[in-house]
Amino acid sequence: MYGLINKAVEGLVRQRFGDAAWDRIRTRAGLPDEPFISMEQYPDQTTYDLVGAASAELGAPAEAILEEFGRYWTVYTAEVGYGELMKGAGSTLPEFLRNLDQLHTRVKLSFPHLAPPSFSVANETATSLDLHYYSDRAGLAPLVVGLLKGLGERFQVDVVVRTVRVNGTKPHDLFHVVWASASATSDSSAAGSAA
Repeated sequence: MYGLINKAVEGLVRQRFGDAAWDRIRTRAGLPDEPFISMEQYPDQTTYDLVGAASAELGAPAEAILEEFGRYWTVYTAEVGYGELMKGAGSTLPEFLRNLDQLHTRVKLSFPHLAPPSFSVANETATSLDLHYYSDRAGLAPLVVGLLKGLGERFQVDVVVRTVRVNGTKPHDLFHVVWASASATSDSSAAGSAA
């Protein structure tokens, strides 16, 4: 994976838990005290080691750390210069999800050795869809759940995600994504509490 991913992991830890926590996690992962270079490739194991070390250091399951990282990634990438690229991918959650592979194709112009996952949308309605996720990297489904929730925040909708593992000729994860306008959700809960 490119260093940009590991820089984001570092940014999340420093922001939420402080510099000392990052130093402990970095040390536990066996990494030197030097900055990650965004455009440099690092072994996938480096990222997995960081997640494992964060899990041990923070006392949280790796799945929870990956999900939180997914949420953080949607904000981080916009802040480090990819905001316009993200805007070009869609102005609504379903449009953005339909364009994920196209977005990754454009990102590959800057990161030529990028090996992104592939996504496809099926069974789309006005408030839900199924997102198929194909990746050669194991165990990252919780990260995608976090990405979906972070994108919900970006597009100001409340998102609920259910994950299903699909077996067969091409095993992959399927995410059933349901959303509602954040204002509609808060209006209905306010009406319910007033009753």
